[in-house]
Amino acid sequence: MWSLNRNSGQFSKGEKRDKQLKKNFPLFPVEERGGDWFVWLKNNLYAQSATDRFVKSKMRLVSTSCGCNRGENRGRKLNSGMIYLLLLLCVILTCHGCPDKCLCVSQTVKCQNQDLNAIPHSLPNNTKVLFVTGNDISGISVDSFPTRLELLTDLYLSGNEIESVDVNAFENLPNLVRLDLSNNNILNFSERAFPSDNKVQVLNLSSSFHNHTFMEEFIGFLQSGNLHQLTVMDLSNNDLVILPDDIFSSLSHLVNLSLQNSSIISIPNGTLKVPLLHDLDLRDNSLRDLPTTTLAQFGHNPGLRIQLAGNPWRCDCFLEDMLFWLKNTTLIVDRQDLTCADPEALRSRHLLHLELSQLKCTGDMEGVLETSYVFLGLVLALIGVIFLLVLYLNRKGIKRWMYNIRDACRDHMEGYHYRYEINSDPRLANLSINSDV
Repeated sequence: MWSLNRNSGQFSKGEKRDKQLKKNFPLFPVEERGGDWFVWLKNNLYAQSATDRFVKSKMRLVSTSCGCNRGENRGRKLNSGMIYLLLLLCVILTCHGCPDKCLCVSQTVKCQNQDLNAIPHSLPNNTKVLFVTGNDISGISVDSFPTRLELLTDLYLSGNEIESVDVNAFENLPNLVRLDLSNNNILNFSERAFPSDNKVQVLNLSSSFHNHTFMEEFIGFLQSGNLHQLTVMDLSNNDLVILPDDIFSSLSHLVNLSLQNSSIISIPNGTLKVPLLHDLDLRDNSLRDLPTTTLAQFGHNPGLRIQLAGNPWRCDCFLEDMLFWLKNTTLIVDRQDLTCADPEALRSRHLLHLELSQLKCTGDMEGVLETSYVFLGLVLALIGVIFLLVLYLNRKGIKRWMYNIRDACRDHMEGYHYRYEINSDPRLANLSINSDV
């Protein structure tokens, strides 16, 4: 057999056989000599050479008695040639259908850093793993996979500057399990990119959404419930900022979710309502505190493991509930690494080393109240000035209106006075009655 000499980079044994192999099969790519098919081919060749040596020794003994050495030699050479031909045929069949600028090994196809502007179409039907990374592919559509690839389970499309994932883009990949779309620039992600009966379990979208305004379609895609078998999703290094309510509620089988370094400033109630979620990565975001409703939601999942390091926590009175919860929970796996960013007096202090008495808002609240009072006074003064201005501009009309009211009141009072005088004097009352008759 043979082994590799690490110092020289050559085979310490069987070097002549390697040269013979290169001579007999010059079309084999040098970089694939470490592949499975090459090892199998080399082992078979060496096994054949051992068989040749054994047969040769035995035939020498026979040739001394029967004198038929020449005929046996010709038969042995013919047998060796047939084996070499069969091995060459196997290699040719293995390499059959491999696209240009790609490397095919067993059921894996690699088309990496070749400046391709589209996914190669002439993929072998038995392809199981496909790498098309580091190219210049602007979009994935139904035309990207015109042939149905039943065996394809792993698809890696990272670093291609992909901007759009269109309708039915993965229609012809019915058994796709792992999809890597990381390090792209996705602006459009169709809700119907996957077939309704897809089997996707792992989805990597790290560093793919760099503009929050283009997240709406992808959020609709997540909320559509089409990824009903998804268990692992990576949304790290994206510009998410604020996560809508119930964005992950339709991912009922989600177990691992990474939101690291995604500029998240708050987590509304119901955002992370995923019953089977086990690992949640919220490191290196812009979280200042966690509301009580979010803490209660975390408590409903005792098997959850959360990472929160790298956030700029504001250690004031608004953090009291979170600090009390943090000291009494085991859900935060890196709670020893949580430090304060504000105020300056507590900067870089570990949250677990703080006491509730140190979380103060007195100075800040007084400043807020003073600012509020000043603002309220300015608003009231402005309203008063506007009211006086309106009165001044309508002074004549107001004066006329007041005179009319005065006259109406005077007439009304005179009528009451007249009735009172009549009722108080019987003679005037009789006179009034006779006049009425």
